[in-house]
Amino acid sequence: MNLSIDSLKEMGAFTGAPVKREITWEQGDKQLTATVFVRPLSYLSAKSDLLAMGGKGDAVAGRIAASICDAEGKPVFTPEDITGEADPERGPLDGNLTMALLAVIGEVNGLGKTTS
Repeated sequence: MNLSIDSLKEMGAFTGAPVKREITWEQGDKQLTATVFVRPLSYLSAKSDLLAMGGKGDAVAGRIAASICDAEGKPVFTPEDITGEADPERGPLDGNLTMALLAVIGEVNGLGKTTS
């Protein structure tokens, strides 16, 4: 096989459309539910991971920002939105919501599953 855009498309080497999922988390005494779209791990997440390894970003915030998007695949967050740096008055993303987002990112990407 010769490497080309067409051959890569045939092999499914591009991430394609975001995956729609529901998440639930507790915030104070409320249980909240939201629909999210998760982009499978891609160039964007690899770039974010490499920047974080080089000390140029937060690995967790970068992973969430690279993975959570709208239905058209446009990012919902910047890493700074998640860490609170974008708006110090608003502060960082809620911890339980952060964990719910990380869990759904793992679910969409099959992370943590063993093959038998």
